[in-house]
Amino acid sequence: MSRPDISNRTLGSLVAGLAVVILIYAVARTFLPDTLKTPGSPVLYLFGVVGALLLLVSMVFVLVKRAGRGGSPPFWMNAHIVASCLGTVMVVIHSAGYLRRPPALLFLALIGLIALGVYARIWLSRRVSDTFGEKYGHFAPLPPDRREELRTVIDQKAELLRYLDPAAREGTFSPTLSHWLRHPVMSAAYAKLVRAEREIIGTRRMVPPQQAYWRAAHLALAYLFVIGLIIHVITVTFFAGYVADGGDITWWHITQW
Repeated sequence: MSRPDISNRTLGSLVAGLAVVILIYAVARTFLPDTLKTPGSPVLYLFGVVGALLLLVSMVFVLVKRAGRGGSPPFWMNAHIVASCLGTVMVVIHSAGYLRRPPALLFLALIGLIALGVYARIWLSRRVSDTFGEKYGHFAPLPPDRREELRTVIDQKAELLRYLDPAAREGTFSPTLSHWLRHPVMSAAYAKLVRAEREIIGTRRMVPPQQAYWRAAHLALAYLFVIGLIIHVITVTFFAGYVADGGDITWWHITQW
């Protein structure tokens, strides 16, 4: 069966289309009715809700990867790409062009996530492919003290694996969501040992910095976006008076603190 992948050309077209739509909106915003230009209007509020839900589709992709259940990861990867593009458009419209307040940082995080994603898929993926075909001097035998240290770490991983997943192989095992839920302490200990093993071998030192750290940067931006989104939802729902700053509260809320 062929993987349902989105090609690089299609990805580039999606991102280019996203940029064009945002540009058209920025130009046409002056001529739109007031309900589409007033931050917090009922219509723009709904745009924000739909946009946030679309952007959270990415979390489903992460859960599917970590849980090993929920369908095909490539399918959810495609859904992550398409939903992120649509969600970004919704968020831009939701902002009504007012990007001078703290919520605008969410938009900046989105731009960073999209830029990193496109860079990793179109350019960095080629470098990753080349890495698997190259021969590095770092693969030379480790010094005796480091070999002993590595052996100790591997033995500790194997011992933990007896309780985490007896049927798994130490060399290919990675804790899934179910492992984290059932055995959070042991899963955290195993993940720590994996990091120690990579440090001893020098995995990240074998590749350029952009290849070694792009995923960490992508995840950091994603976490910042989710935290910022949660804060935004809480403030507009429970602290509507503070958000309105003395103006009219036109969106659905619970309290006006």
